[in-house]
Amino acid sequence: EKHTMSLTSHEVAAAHIASVYMDAAASVRKAIAIIDEAARHGAELITFPEAFIPGFPVWAALWAPIYNHDWFKKMAANSIHIDGPEIAQIGPPAKRNGIVVSLGFSESTEASVGCIWNSNVIIGDDGSILNHHRKLVPTFYEKMVWAPGDGHGLRVCQTRIGRIGALICGENTNPLARYSLAAQGEQIHISAWPAIWPTRMPKSGQNFDNVAANKIRAGGHSFESKVFGILNAGFMDQAMLDVLTEGGDAQAREVLENTPRAATQFLDPTGASVGDFLQNEEGIAYATFDLNACVEPKQFHDIVGYYNRFDVFDLSIDRRRITPATFRGPNSASSKQSRSSEPVQDSQVASSETMEE
Repeated sequence: EKHTMSLTSHEVAAAHIASVYMDAAASVRKAIAIIDEAARHGAELITFPEAFIPGFPVWAALWAPIYNHDWFKKMAANSIHIDGPEIAQIGPPAKRNGIVVSLGFSESTEASVGCIWNSNVIIGDDGSILNHHRKLVPTFYEKMVWAPGDGHGLRVCQTRIGRIGALICGENTNPLARYSLAAQGEQIHISAWPAIWPTRMPKSGQNFDNVAANKIRAGGHSFESKVFGILNAGFMDQAMLDVLTEGGDAQAREVLENTPRAATQFLDPTGASVGDFLQNEEGIAYATFDLNACVEPKQFHDIVGYYNRFDVFDLSIDRRRITPATFRGPNSASSKQSRSSEPVQDSQVASSETMEE
């Protein structure tokens, strides 16, 4: 059943928070505490960074793959199922507080002990799963950790506080992924980012400026789609830094201590900054979004309305969930793997029962 929605002001929050690094259970407990705190401050939506559970695998940038087997095993062991007990713990506090939650997590699967995805789940203020997205393409060294996702989660969720969409990190570089959300009437766009994303040794002077790059991408989407933006970056605390360098690797410590930290911030439908800005300290950022501000800019350019040429451009999006096999025959009807090969209709509302499909 669709919510009735009015274009009004809403309080939103973004958790510029460190994971309990490579510890899924402890990170879930921390997430629940943050949900409660944000709700006490009046937030109607709380977002979390990329791979908050169990933390972003920055170790893939620091060392060659031959040195990362133990890290990968730890990451796989702390990756979680969409229908597992960890995600199930997030629903009750969302419902209790009447708050929408967007959570980044590393996802595992019953089909493999080593296949994991960079995923995001949006949970409604009634505690139900509204959408489950797997990052389409792991970026740069993430390819050594996560598998490519699919188009199943390219959906905008209609909620009491507006139409919410989310993309993970580098997906916000992909104009077609962003357009697919704009074409569903998106009003609030969540982009989730890691705390740190090293690409070079600090002394080279050419390290990736993720503060500028992230705002360019998210700002472009806010301006083009006339939507509010939430840029939610992670935070690297001392505990994370220490566990990554506990072997005494001075070069790794130099990289982590001198690579630019990502920032958490908010944008209005013109791409301008609103609300809080957090970068070098851990905390929850807050902003007020007046959805009425999405309307006037549509007079200038509505890329999913009159300001396009649908006779010239044609975009088709495949939302089928990719699966390793399709099983037929006795007992196949109960197999999630066999059901998942069925295409999902645009009109179908995603629920906790269909998320694995």
